[in-house]
Amino acid sequence: MDAPMLVLHGGAGVEPGDLTTDEEVAARKALEAALRAGHAQLVAGKPALDAVTAAITVLEDAPQFNAGRGAVFTHDGRNEMDTSLMDGASGKAGAAAGLHRVKNPILLARAIMDKSVHVMMVGDGAEIFAKSQGIELVDPAYFRVEKRWQQLQKALKEEAQAQASNTPLVLPGKAYFGTVGALALDAQGKLAGGTSTGGMTNKRYGRVGDAPIIGAGTWADKRCAVSGTGWGEFYIRDAAAHEICARVRLAGDPLAKAADRVINVDIPKAGGDGGAIALGADGSVAFPFNTGGMYRGWIGTDGVPHVAIYKGDAMAMPGK
Repeated sequence: MDAPMLVLHGGAGVEPGDLTTDEEVAARKALEAALRAGHAQLVAGKPALDAVTAAITVLEDAPQFNAGRGAVFTHDGRNEMDTSLMDGASGKAGAAAGLHRVKNPILLARAIMDKSVHVMMVGDGAEIFAKSQGIELVDPAYFRVEKRWQQLQKALKEEAQAQASNTPLVLPGKAYFGTVGALALDAQGKLAGGTSTGGMTNKRYGRVGDAPIIGAGTWADKRCAVSGTGWGEFYIRDAAAHEICARVRLAGDPLAKAADRVINVDIPKAGGDGGAIALGADGSVAFPFNTGGMYRGWIGTDGVPHVAIYKGDAMAMPGK
């Protein structure tokens, strides 16, 4: 196997009209930069884990996406980030939730996987461990992006109006979206996957979605890797990422069929929506989503990045 591949997403739920022209150009550039960063690791002969980590780090640094720098605000006006990473070859994994000061959460997930006996750490303890591993911590002000702050103000206003009129506040599914993720297949035919998020605007009570949960938002084994982006509560209940790969492994379903069935049938049937990326050890890829758009892209052996945002965007697919 000498045909490395990297696929990524920057979150489902983006709809036509949501972005200005400048925002759309910036998002596409960030996706391409992330693809190139991951690809550079693969062509250097590095393992899939390195490619996934490199690509997600770029997306975390880009304010266009709800992860790292562009994380949304909680009800209390803080940024609270979650992440996970899994190595398909060994089954090892690392995850963290409730982070406030870790500049690149995916690097902490990697350190938890490689340098601790644990899989998941949360909150202050996770940041103490991050500091002990030399992972960069920043002042929380680093994460303040004005667009995200205004999104919180809008959400708070809507919440207050609902309370004043004594009507329940029903959030649209896209309120729960906003994640980045990457999957890689390296020259040795090994897979890895990772996911990183800033959670949901105006969330309370330390709510955690699917992104840091192995099997829900992230999964990688010897045949298949998945990173999800959607209404996290439903992805957790369905163990969505694992379910896709289980159908490949146990039922022999083609990757695209398994991914479509879980994301576009099972989750909507339960009341949720969203998207995912999936990558097979045979080089097959899938980008299922049921929203108006999903930031997505892939890069193969030739090093040419392919990206798309909206459902109607044309994007060449591997092998086509």
